[in-house]
Amino acid sequence: MKNIEVLISLLNDASVSVYGGLLSASFCSALNTRRDRWIFWLGMTLMLAPQGAVYLLWDAEFRLRIYSLIVHLPLMILLCGLTKSRLWPVVSILSAYLFCQMRRWLALLAALVLRGGETVRMLAELAFTLPLLLVFLRFAAPAVRQLMEYPVKTQLQFGLIPALYYGFDYLTRIYTDLLSQGGPVVVEFMPTVCCGAYLVFLLYISAGERKRSHLRQVQDILKLQMSQAAQEIAQLRKSQAMTAQYRHDLRHHLQYLLSCIENEQPKRAKEYISGICAELETQQVRRCCENEAVNLILSAFALRAEKMGISIAVSGACPAAVPVGDNDLCIILSNALENALNACLPMAAAGETCTIRVEFRFHGQNGRLFFQIVNPCREENVKFEKGIPVSQRPGHGIGMQSICAVVERYGGGYTFLIENGQFILRLFL
Repeated sequence: MKNIEVLISLLNDASVSVYGGLLSASFCSALNTRRDRWIFWLGMTLMLAPQGAVYLLWDAEFRLRIYSLIVHLPLMILLCGLTKSRLWPVVSILSAYLFCQMRRWLALLAALVLRGGETVRMLAELAFTLPLLLVFLRFAAPAVRQLMEYPVKTQLQFGLIPALYYGFDYLTRIYTDLLSQGGPVVVEFMPTVCCGAYLVFLLYISAGERKRSHLRQVQDILKLQMSQAAQEIAQLRKSQAMTAQYRHDLRHHLQYLLSCIENEQPKRAKEYISGICAELETQQVRRCCENEAVNLILSAFALRAEKMGISIAVSGACPAAVPVGDNDLCIILSNALENALNACLPMAAAGETCTIRVEFRFHGQNGRLFFQIVNPCREENVKFEKGIPVSQRPGHGIGMQSICAVVERYGGGYTFLIENGQFILRLFL
């Protein structure tokens, strides 16, 4: 009977080592190739040998005390070598140790229900090993592996609870008997950790939801601006087509005017000429460069600026083909020029001369479009947060967020600064 108990204990120790080792290796993607699997199983076989020697030479209490040295430390070295990583194999081993708790607790529950002793508990642990291992490998391992791609800070946060449990288990159950003594501070430690972890998780989820909500709001605004930009471009193109049609129908207009003159109706001719001139003026598209979208946008804002007593000066060249969609180009230019007009409006109303300077540069070698917009501003009215100008007025400030979002989507960069009373926006796409 004694020999059977010894055999069961030996099998149970070997099974928990394989159980924890396989989970740890799966958590850190150490079994992806055939070569890695061969090395892993060779390493596990070599680790089981000293465990067997320790089992035969020393008692169970001593084996537990040095278990981390003869199992966890060699396993960590093996997994670090296979994955070429130092942090995640450690987190994987700590997590696998935490997953072993389910196996141990179910076995204790089975022994309690069956009213058995230590042998029944060990048999129950053996019985639960394979089903739990298959479940965890199927459902838990893929989710844990995804965290390998997360930043180090997130990996450390994930490994905090397993590390606390590992230290608590060894300190209170293996190296001391504080847990069996039932001290209130010791007994309530892990429930307190669970409560703290739940609170941190709640705050983390809440902060993440607020961030996602803000991103959805910005995304909705971008979609709205893109829709408006498309409508504006379509309207300007329609106006340009109407202007071309007027020019094409010039002969008919002249015939009508000639008829008015011949019939001695100069007033009607004058009114007709004034109407045509006004309509052509509103539909005029100023050509600043080869890019049609840029010409349309600048023309629309130039008309608005003139009515406010503000001038827009354009220099440089923007080619017809640029690595930016018309809608995105419209979002950037429209928001930047809108902000420039808003900054100049109170100064122009006070009689100051305001000129908005727009400059384009295109580097054909790397396909990058550079441009800057410079406008006068009152420095005390401009506030920066993390290098980006922000508005204190409710409902404002979305324009800068839209510009930044579009530029980042294209992998570009932007700079905002104030020099000598001039606000400067520089960016490349």
